[in-house]
Amino acid sequence: QVQLVESGGGLVQAGGSLRLSCAASGRTFSSYAMGWFRQAPGKERELIGAITRSGGSTYYADSMKGRFTISRDNAKNTAYLQMNSPKPEDTAVYYCAADTMLHTLVVATTDKDRNPEVWGQGTLVTVSS
Repeated sequence: QVQLVESGGGLVQAGGSLRLSCAASGRTFSSYAMGWFRQAPGKERELIGAITRSGGSTYYADSMKGRFTISRDNAKNTAYLQMNSPKPEDTAVYYCAADTMLHTLVVATTDKDRNPEVWGQGTLVTVSS
């Protein structure tokens, strides 16, 4: 099983850009699909999107399309979340998660019976206006 550590969070101005990283330990990173989630204060965790094990395909929640880009580099055991033109309402703790099944990541916030195998600890992103 991998362990995940997010980094890259912090304070960003609205309209800027920010890239978050999710570094995985272990040799089996390419065996896992990866997902990105966020949780704003007082709100439930929501899915941003997910990427297949090879990185060949991505899925985004409808509300996130066009604003976020998920990628991965299996040689570096790292997944990425690119935030473009963030808004103050994007302020949240951002989490990465791993599961062998992409579907589990996609439904993690809607199906209580599906929980990704591994979660990172989260990184706080604050978007200033």
